[in-house]
Amino acid sequence: MDKIEKLIWTEDGMKSLEEIVQYISKDSVYYASNFAKKILETIECLIDFPLMGRVVPEYDDNSDIRELIHQNYRIVYKVSKNVIYIVLVIHGSKELPANIF
Repeated sequence: MDKIEKLIWTEDGMKSLEEIVQYISKDSVYYASNFAKKILETIECLIDFPLMGRVVPEYDDNSDIRELIHQNYRIVYKVSKNVIYIVLVIHGSKELPANIF
């Protein structure tokens, strides 16, 4: 595997994280900020360990689409040569879209 040179948030990825943080902030700005910080720290690890997440079971025919679990949330990302795309952050109880790319 090539060394990861970039980590790119897709529009859906950024929007999904923002919506979660806004929802949490209705109860606690502190916990919302802490949640966002932890998600970002988790994602930063992908630069050194891009395959640390498991293959997403719903997309098991595509091993480039992987996920990390943080609390009750799934961080879905795609590994593409030397770039990682953050595709979606979604609560574990919700269904993933049929076509993520």
